Amino acid sequence: MAYNIKLADRIRERLANLPVIEEKEMMGGLAFMVNDKMCVGVIKEDMMCRIEPDLHAEVIEKQGCRTMDFTKQHMKGWIMVDETGIRNAKELDFYINLALDFNARAKATKKKKK
Repeated sequence: MAYNIKLADRIRERLANLPVIEEKEMMGGLAFMVNDKMCVGVIKEDMMCRIEPDLHAEVIEKQGCRTMDFTKQHMKGWIMVDETGIRNAKELDFYINLALDFNARAKATKKKKK
């Protein structure tokens, strides 16, 4: 499953000045890990963001935004944004800033022992 390379580049450029960024291919897409926590990513043509769960209901009312349902379950605090919601840098920054703000408070997922 391919993902939108141009969108990945836009996100990569926006995150370039942050000190602890790691890119991981997963879920058929690309995830950007900030401080060892999944923050934003690209799945197919859409941007995925991990945001403050308390903001979820308000944010999904915006153009092009919906609840992430990758596992067929609605995931509060995880959103997908299609191209109609991130047409320009200001719109892209809005969602990335939401994800970065929550990332500072989010708990990291426990790493599996090998």
